Amino acid sequence: MADVTKETVIEALRRVRGPDLEGDIVSRNMVSDVFIADGKVYFSISVPSERAQELEPLRMAAERTVKDIPGVKGALVTLTADRKAGSAPPPRAAAPQPPRPQQGHGHTHAAPPGQGQRPQKAGVPGVGAIIAVASGKGGVGKSTTAVNLALGLIANGLKVGLLDADIYGPSVPRLLKISGRPQQIENRIIVPMENYGLKAMSMGFLVEEEAAMIWRGPMVQSAILQMLREVAWGELDVLVVDMPPGTGDAQLTMAQQVPLAGAVIVSTPQDLALIDARKGIAMFRKVEVPLLGIIENMSYFLAPDTGTRYDIFGHGGAKAEAERIKVPFLGEVPLTMDIREKSDAGTPVVVSDPSGPAARIYREIAARVWQELTGRPLRAAPAIVFD
Repeated sequence: MADVTKETVIEALRRVRGPDLEGDIVSRNMVSDVFIADGKVYFSISVPSERAQELEPLRMAAERTVKDIPGVKGALVTLTADRKAGSAPPPRAAAPQPPRPQQGHGHTHAAPPGQGQRPQKAGVPGVGAIIAVASGKGGVGKSTTAVNLALGLIANGLKVGLLDADIYGPSVPRLLKISGRPQQIENRIIVPMENYGLKAMSMGFLVEEEAAMIWRGPMVQSAILQMLREVAWGELDVLVVDMPPGTGDAQLTMAQQVPLAGAVIVSTPQDLALIDARKGIAMFRKVEVPLLGIIENMSYFLAPDTGTRYDIFGHGGAKAEAERIKVPFLGEVPLTMDIREKSDAGTPVVVSDPSGPAARIYREIAARVWQELTGRPLRAAPAIVFD
């Protein structure tokens, strides 16, 4: 079977009608540069930001069209909305932040007297700091980022746990290649599962992978708090919480009832993802959870054969947003076949290729997160290899 070519993809996309059935998306210059690797096709479609939601069927039609091409194994198509110059909303003053708890290694610094303090939230014995990894929407690689961030913190010499708070779509068991059921000890306390030196708890350990989780708000809240407080985490410097996408019951439960030391927001470069990321940022600020920073995931594509860089989904949007709202920018993670394949195989790059460029990026991001969390630098430890 002949290899799929860029020209073949473009020709197929000429059959996809543009918005309002005017012309096609190719003749209207809506298709970005097309990249093909290992039979998989990557590109984005530029649309007006105000029409993004209604044009989702257009994206789906383009994706189906490409997947129907003989030889195509898969397609990743996103909508990109580039704002017109001068149309960006004026920057708003950053919301007031409470003093950040300087946690880790057992050290905490209380807020000075006289400053408004909310009632203390019950913590988790032995856990120095709890941080949330969140996104405004799904599909931005949040769980992959959370897992590699947690492993990056371990590689930098810390004791770390990972809580998968995505009740409806738990992915941590697959990402960490963990199967089986956790053990229960006295007082209904659960022993967390473990791989690569990372303690983990997930609803995916308790239900079948194909099971549909149809739970209402109070059930979600109860399940998350049980996985947090009825698990024998032991002594940890950091507990990383992989939040579900969006701003629903799970997010509010964590933000309002758990003493979060901070939140990390994951976004992709395109403006549509940033629109949703802003919702998550606004939620954490409203409930007075410090923002540790923003990570731009899928920041650019590195061709596996040549190493050539392609900004398929735009570039720099998350960094610009971080500067606009005055929160730290933690780093850029490229979209590479290596990260995707190793994540799917349950062998994250931080442990499967510890000396590679992707692992180095995650370790550097982990060091920046710790710096924001504690005010203390954390130098990367020598790479640890797990056979």
